[in-house]
Amino acid sequence: QVDRYLYHMRLSDDVLLDVMARFQAEMVKGLGRDTNPTATVKMLPSFVRSLPDGSEKGDFLAVDLGGSQFRAHQVKVFDDGKQSSQLESKFYPTPKEVIQGNGAELFDYVADCLKDFMETKNLKHKKLPLGFTFSFPCKQTKLEEGFLLAWTKHFKVRGVQDTDVVSSLRKALQKHKASFDIDVEVLALVNDTVGTMMTCGYDDPRCEVGLIIGTGTNACYMEEMRHIDLVEGDEGRMCINTEWGAFGDDGALDDLRTEFDRELDLGSLNPGKQLFEKMISSLYLGELVRLILLKMTKEGLLFNGKASTALLTKGKIEMKHVSAMEKYKEGLSNTKEILTELNLFPSEEDCIAVQHVCTIVSFRSANLCAAALAAILTRLRENKKLLRMRTTVGIDGGLYKTHPQYAKRLHKVVRRLVPNCDVRFLLSVSGSGKGAAMVTAVAHRLAAQRKRIDAALAPFLLSLETFREVKNKMRTELEYGLKRETQASATVKMLPTYVCGTPDGTEKGKFLALDLGGTNFRVLLVKIRSGRRRSVQMYNKIFAIPLEIMQGTGEELFDHIVQCIADFLEYMGIKGARLPLGFTFSFPCRQASIDKGTLVGWTKGFKATDCEGEDVVDMLREAIRRRNEFDLDIVAVVNDTVGTMMTCGYEDPNCEIGLIAGTGSNVCYMEDMKNIEIVEGNEGKMCINTEWGGFGDNGCIDDIRTKYDKEVDEGSLNPGKQRYEKMTSGMYLGEIVRQILIDLTKQGLLFRGQISESLRKRGIFETKFLSQIESDRLALLQVRRILQQLGLDSTCEDSIIVKEVCGAVSKRAAQLCGAGLAAIVEKKRENQGVEHLRITVGVDGTLYKLHPHFSRVLRETVKELAPQCDVTFMLSEDGSGKGAALITAVAKRLHNVGQK
Repeated sequence: QVDRYLYHMRLSDDVLLDVMARFQAEMVKGLGRDTNPTATVKMLPSFVRSLPDGSEKGDFLAVDLGGSQFRAHQVKVFDDGKQSSQLESKFYPTPKEVIQGNGAELFDYVADCLKDFMETKNLKHKKLPLGFTFSFPCKQTKLEEGFLLAWTKHFKVRGVQDTDVVSSLRKALQKHKASFDIDVEVLALVNDTVGTMMTCGYDDPRCEVGLIIGTGTNACYMEEMRHIDLVEGDEGRMCINTEWGAFGDDGALDDLRTEFDRELDLGSLNPGKQLFEKMISSLYLGELVRLILLKMTKEGLLFNGKASTALLTKGKIEMKHVSAMEKYKEGLSNTKEILTELNLFPSEEDCIAVQHVCTIVSFRSANLCAAALAAILTRLRENKKLLRMRTTVGIDGGLYKTHPQYAKRLHKVVRRLVPNCDVRFLLSVSGSGKGAAMVTAVAHRLAAQRKRIDAALAPFLLSLETFREVKNKMRTELEYGLKRETQASATVKMLPTYVCGTPDGTEKGKFLALDLGGTNFRVLLVKIRSGRRRSVQMYNKIFAIPLEIMQGTGEELFDHIVQCIADFLEYMGIKGARLPLGFTFSFPCRQASIDKGTLVGWTKGFKATDCEGEDVVDMLREAIRRRNEFDLDIVAVVNDTVGTMMTCGYEDPNCEIGLIAGTGSNVCYMEDMKNIEIVEGNEGKMCINTEWGGFGDNGCIDDIRTKYDKEVDEGSLNPGKQRYEKMTSGMYLGEIVRQILIDLTKQGLLFRGQISESLRKRGIFETKFLSQIESDRLALLQVRRILQQLGLDSTCEDSIIVKEVCGAVSKRAAQLCGAGLAAIVEKKRENQGVEHLRITVGVDGTLYKLHPHFSRVLRETVKELAPQCDVTFMLSEDGSGKGAALITAVAKRLHNVGQK
């Protein structure tokens, strides 16, 4: 009979899966900026961004307002490696005149209780951080600020709604500060649900969901920041207080609400509001049972149709009665006793029926709670992109703790609805008060950590004025390199390239190009067509250069190069042709003509002996002679930067600067011959290979070099050399990051203070990882995966810090590069004697091409530091291959013109 009567309260798994889907949709709505205003589930950001990591320590206070009693706590957190803490509490009543009076009285009462507590515990003269657990829906804009949205749970205090409850508490405490010598700093406002998650999170690091099932009901969980439209920033996670009690206020659960739910709602303090809570929380379940029993009695199904005054009185059946009646082990005795107290004279059948009603009502509560919780767990699992997830749910609340069957039912249904989540349910022992203290402790720890991280990264955050000084110093060094008397001692070598023209479109023919500049070596065949069908066709093959050859003898290196050329000529079937060849040699060379280049010094990890001070073209010719299989016409030795400028110059005649921002860093530009004192002649222009990587080798930028730059320099193959390059180029940025990460880990700010074996390895942190980690599209989960590949086991917070370190290092690199380039474009403007210069810079290099922010920051810096120059950046396609062929073609054209 009861089953038939309460048929609508029995929910099948299909119905629960449907509720789960509806709740998931509401969560998405609540997180969206545009949809949040109409969402019933408000998904309030709590500004709690981090769970306890075990390094918290100190004395904290907490006050807890929201239940039937007000509580004050002192929490001592010990940094003893055992994650132990000690809680001392005192309970105070919450009189009706306080919880239904005005705001000033409420907060004065809270301050009075806290004063009493501090006097009892002898804490009067200490300045202590305080966490404020306030168990009502609040809109937070930061951790220590929250505007009350609405009172719930019988609270009806006037003048508090839409005001900041933290500032009200601070005002009340301020009054006491002078008269009673109490000094408290309110650091965090916490919802009881969040407090529960944090308390359990201290004992179990997997805990990332908090659940309250008591007088009220609510859940919170750690959401990815990129999904929270209401808060700026995409990094990390933040705890979201769902405020799920209002689920269904828009009618989304109307098909599941019974006539009893409707009647209960109409008689409540807030009709039409908190409809989900009214189907679940202990505040309402007793009343729901009373309404059902009353109707059944009126219809003659119970108590011989006679309803007592008690059964007719609202609130007479409470949750404690329902829980007691469901203690099956005690048979029907509890039920009979309770019903008799209510002046109902039950038969055994009545007792069985009433017990059954209680079971169905509380079972439905557990079912609905499980469906919404399953939606949260599914969202967590999907956020993490896991097929199966292990997690912990921290739980508090009288219904869960005291009801004999509730916890077991809830666990069972959750596991049935989300079979791919292994869920541990952890009961919160010290409630939301300790949780507020834990949030405060975490906030305290994060603030201290933040200070130290900021201090480590501060030397990378340079002012615009500093970059202006760098630009001016670069300009001075450029001039030194061009002057005959200062060139020998100049750090920026300003090497003449003997490339005296850019392409004019008449170049044609077949050319070979060689490209040596990194760990790979390329041979290319380039076919250039002129006229209307102007085009460049390229065929190339890539060969590796083993480390033992990079660091062996010069003869071995050039024999290896010639072997690669022979393979390519064979492969292309052109071994017999004596083709003109351009040799891209991306190392500092002093040139006496276009086909003579003396190596000044190896860079980029090369160490081949007997090469420095030698002509690389001669070494190549000798190696070809030794092989005695083919002959080539070596027309030009080319730097990759010049090749880059030439490639772009083929497309845009305005391109007179080449920039490489990749493994190395360098710039070339077309300089007026009259300014190049080390080369005879004053007519026309010549391309100057600045070799600006050596800028600062004389100490002129020592004021901006950090201790990390110095460590990288000292551990490099060429200490004291190429200092600017070591601050701006891809080869070194990862190493700077590694040095910072080691320092932060030593300070206990990263990786739990453990320096892993892999982090000790020089070169482990390649620049490509910087580009990947800084990608805006990359969630922190993927950042963690990259760090795991490097053998670094990171938490979510670690990942945020690593991303920040990478950002600081690469941003400074782009800004320094921009400052140097601003010096070049300003020089070009002055050379031309114009007020305003329009010029194109041809750019190549993986850092510029692949890093998500480098190119933008570089462009912005040039614009700021050279406002009278309108600079267009053009990406070069294969400057070192196609560029070398074009230089060879231009050199051939100019040679033929000269001969004519």
